[in-house]
Amino acid sequence: MGYDMNSPLQQILRSTKPRRTAVQQVIAQSEAEPATGDEGANEIVQNIEALGQTAPEETANVNSDIYCMSIIGQIEGHMVLPPQNKTTKYEHIIPQLVAVEESEKVHGLLLILNTVGGDVEAGLAIAELVASLSKPTVSLVLGGGHSIGVPIAVSSDYTFIAESASMTIHPIRLNGLVIGVQQSFEYLEKMQERVTKFVVDHSNITEDKFRELMLNTGQMARDIGTTVIGPDAVKYGLVDEIGGLGEAMRKLHELIREQQQSASPAVGVMQ
Repeated sequence: MGYDMNSPLQQILRSTKPRRTAVQQVIAQSEAEPATGDEGANEIVQNIEALGQTAPEETANVNSDIYCMSIIGQIEGHMVLPPQNKTTKYEHIIPQLVAVEESEKVHGLLLILNTVGGDVEAGLAIAELVASLSKPTVSLVLGGGHSIGVPIAVSSDYTFIAESASMTIHPIRLNGLVIGVQQSFEYLEKMQERVTKFVVDHSNITEDKFRELMLNTGQMARDIGTTVIGPDAVKYGLVDEIGGLGEAMRKLHELIREQQQSASPAVGVMQ
């Protein structure tokens, strides 16, 4: 015995059947035929989740020739820090700096710092790469640029610091197993000399003043060193100028224009 599909009962069932909403239809369609731009969007999201920033090549998508790199939290070196620590991993930063140097779309680097410091060798590696870039660089210290964050901050062509920001200068330390012999002291002394020389070479502070701030015993309750606030950092020659994002961007554009003008050949009249 067959069923009558046009019977009153079938008509009622068809009228009460739930229909997909417009959103559900769009989702179903996107799952069936993914859009061509989805892969690129997903890749950008993955970069933000993994690195906290996009790749240098993606700056062209926002019509900018400046790449912004952030140094935040604790600089992670050869040892992996606990998961609750906010970290900047140097193995993520170094390839991005290489990409900035190689990219034809990027003409300048803006380095924003809010860091408590971290691994000395990893911090010096980042600072050396920034200092060796052929493209104009400007750094901006917000909140704090402490410890090994000081060499990274001064590694750029021009350094700004917010008026409320601070930079802590203190001797380097060792963690883990320390052998109590003369060689351990000599190793610490050589490491400290590397940091001091880099800061003095890339800023206007004198070596005597930097060592005075570093070995100060009258300011910190449980430590040796000095916390330098924004205006004092400029006074000591550690930082070039007090400023924020607007000032940093204007200075970077100015440096880019100067580099482009010096690179362009002079036009003259020959007889």
